[in-house]
Amino acid sequence: MSGPAIEPLSVPGSWVVTPPQFGDDRGVFLESFRGDLLAPHVGHRPDIVQTNLSVSAAGVLRGLHFADVPPSQAKYVTCVSGAVLDVVVDLRVGSPTFGAWDSVLLDDADRRAVYVAEGLGHAFLSLAGGSAVMYLCTAPYAPGREHGVDPLDPELGIDWPTTDREGRPLTPILSEKDRAAPSLAEAREAGLLPDYAETKQFYAGLAAQ
Repeated sequence: MSGPAIEPLSVPGSWVVTPPQFGDDRGVFLESFRGDLLAPHVGHRPDIVQTNLSVSAAGVLRGLHFADVPPSQAKYVTCVSGAVLDVVVDLRVGSPTFGAWDSVLLDDADRRAVYVAEGLGHAFLSLAGGSAVMYLCTAPYAPGREHGVDPLDPELGIDWPTTDREGRPLTPILSEKDRAAPSLAEAREAGLLPDYAETKQFYAGLAAQ
């Protein structure tokens, strides 16, 4: 059985993983996560300690979320049903790509996944009703160290889709918390964002374990 194709995104610390699928008249089988094969790219084998599942109506926009480093929370994200546009943003102050973003279509056809390292921001927009997104996380949820940035901030300029999977118009639906999130500039001024040098030290520590 061949392994997945693992390619870096334009935001350092994030990768898109495309697994081979094996289908017959019964259906499809695939290995949705291979930590041993991801490890050479990430620099260490991700220690998955929590799995989350969200189900979203078309137009739901979740994010842009990140957590304090350390320990933050790396995520391995896939869409097991439906379709979402998954977005990764570099929120590490001092990074050469600070403020840059990249996106990947995650759906139940290609069954790609995205690995999001600690210190990066993550968001997605649901493109179909009942889109189910699975997150494998390297740290448990901790409200006191979880933060957000406005995913519609013009400074970020994320190119969110305006139509769903079937071409119907979409209007972003955000939670009250996400709607009230600060802009990138406000989050930076408030000292909420991860520091690039500290994040690199954290990555080095994980690789040494």
